[in-house]
Amino acid sequence: MSGHSKWATIKHKKGAADAKRGKIFSKIAKEITIVVKQGGGDPGNNPTLRTLIAKAKSVNMPNDNIDRAIKKGTGELAADILEEITYEGYGQGGVGLVVKVLTDNKNRAAAEVRNIFKKNNSDFATLGSVSRNFERKGTILVPAADGVTEDSLMEIVLNAGADDLESEEGMFTVTCAPNAYAEVCTALEAANIAIDQENSQVGLVPLTTVPVSDVAVAKSINRFVSMLEDHEDVQDVYHNMDVDDSIADQLEDE
Repeated sequence: MSGHSKWATIKHKKGAADAKRGKIFSKIAKEITIVVKQGGGDPGNNPTLRTLIAKAKSVNMPNDNIDRAIKKGTGELAADILEEITYEGYGQGGVGLVVKVLTDNKNRAAAEVRNIFKKNNSDFATLGSVSRNFERKGTILVPAADGVTEDSLMEIVLNAGADDLESEEGMFTVTCAPNAYAEVCTALEAANIAIDQENSQVGLVPLTTVPVSDVAVAKSINRFVSMLEDHEDVQDVYHNMDVDDSIADQLEDE
């Protein structure tokens, strides 16, 4: 069940140090509000909320921001009505992109996101044409640490409902069904095993990838994804680019 994980090259994820904190906080707050509306504001009874709060704290989101987002979800504070929208398209090299948006103005969001596509010589594709090549999975990243072996970790996560465990230098990647995500996180926390909360999530994972060995194409996709992620209504961007190891080092500054 172990092997080389392609996660880092499949999903371009900007670290907190590279992004504006306010935008990160805003995106997490929207997620919290939606999750509270769906499952209630008590983290003890809403495991998805519990994992989101852990994610918020991992990027040093103030408690006041977290509490405010929860109260918007419970109705204690006024909140905009947010709509979830998906946009799809292709970048250079035939790389597919799926963009998840949470917005209070779908017309504005559609126009602005489409403009980003056009700036990258792309346009929206038919809904489902790209996303059918992805599946929704929970992905939990566990940094390698003293006392954390692949065998011990495998026993914990499989007993908690995970599907698979892969290892690569410095990182373990646990995958699971979306409805098992919170339970697997809880099991790891109970075993005092640290999780990379910021980059762990329930999201889309490609069923097949598009190999890219051209530096210019890889940089183009990374810029495209960065522009999308910088938009205030964009929650997540997924793509199926698999960067060849021979050019990976040249992308570190992108």
